[in-house]
Amino acid sequence: MQRRTLVTATAFAATALAAIAAPAWAQSGEIRIAHVYSKTGALEAYGKQTQIGLMMGLEYATGGTMQVAGKKLVVIEKDDQGKPDLGKSLLASAYSDDKADIAVGPTSSGVAMALLPVAEEYKKILLVEPAVADAITGDKWNKYIFRTGRNSSQDAISNAVAVDKAGTTIVTLAQDYAFGRDGVKAFKEAIKNAKLVHEEYLPQNTTDFTAGIQRVVDKLKDQPGRKVVMVIWAGGTPPYAALAAQELSKRFGIDVATGGNILSAMASYKAFPGMEGATYYYFGIPKNPVNEALVAMHYKQFKAPPDFFTAGGFTSAMALVTALKATNGETNTNKLIRTMEGMSFDTPKGKMTFRKEDHQALQSMYHFKIKVDPAFAWGVPELVREIKPEEMKVPIRNKR
Repeated sequence: MQRRTLVTATAFAATALAAIAAPAWAQSGEIRIAHVYSKTGALEAYGKQTQIGLMMGLEYATGGTMQVAGKKLVVIEKDDQGKPDLGKSLLASAYSDDKADIAVGPTSSGVAMALLPVAEEYKKILLVEPAVADAITGDKWNKYIFRTGRNSSQDAISNAVAVDKAGTTIVTLAQDYAFGRDGVKAFKEAIKNAKLVHEEYLPQNTTDFTAGIQRVVDKLKDQPGRKVVMVIWAGGTPPYAALAAQELSKRFGIDVATGGNILSAMASYKAFPGMEGATYYYFGIPKNPVNEALVAMHYKQFKAPPDFFTAGGFTSAMALVTALKATNGETNTNKLIRTMEGMSFDTPKGKMTFRKEDHQALQSMYHFKIKVDPAFAWGVPELVREIKPEEMKVPIRNKR
């Protein structure tokens, strides 16, 4: 009898403690943000830049307090290693075990596809940065998904500005996964005047480009007019050095075109003076107070300029803090969705707006031409012109 009383009392105490602990957690004065990204893996460089940018952006947007409406911002890091299944379990544990109010990430489009249904299951916002595939805000989208990163269509439409001319023949060279496939699909749709004659896909971790480049050359070498290979590549070993070694322009009259990239990858752009393309960000291009602040903060901490994905992380922080300030620190998901749909916010690239229909951030892109400057270790993307959001007519693909 005494033992049964003890067990009952213990169970009652545990229940009472749980009842006390739950509201204590909920009222802890924290806003918990999970960042699921490739801290390691093939896209490690991209992921680390995003994390640096996110933390700098939160500091800047909160005036150094790391608080919104008196609540402390807590960032919980999760390394998905670029693996979809791992990313899926990490996001689920972030929402359930870590009580994350909102999540940011991931780096890889392949991982992003695995995360989208998790956000829907837990009815929590996933702010996608920097994964690019159109499907994220397209046919795989749900109402809990917002994206500050650019999408494949924005990349494609802006890159088409550089090469879509009558009399031009194009072959694409891309990685065989969501980023590459969606990128090529969007690029094909964006091309109105040039002729695309072949799509070359290689494994994501390719290091030997000999066979792939030979197929590109075979498709282009006998074509009349201007001949272009459009490279759509992320992480791993980029093909630019291999393309430069083949002297395609000198031997076959084939030009290389591509989008922007991180500074270390753009070192190989020096082999292509005059190469045109479009970029999401380069620290020397945007002229606004937010970019000036990012550049100054980054130089102060790292004695180097902010990189491609640093700006993306910073942008995601600006969007989060803008939304949380508007809700006075409330993290109710439905309230955040209502606040963020159609919301404009300042970023290192200028003002962005979340399109109500698919939650894609509409933003400028930058048409560039590569200049070789001995003062820089990379090919410098000189601005030809800013391509503003209203010019791009980015398709809505989610059939909402």
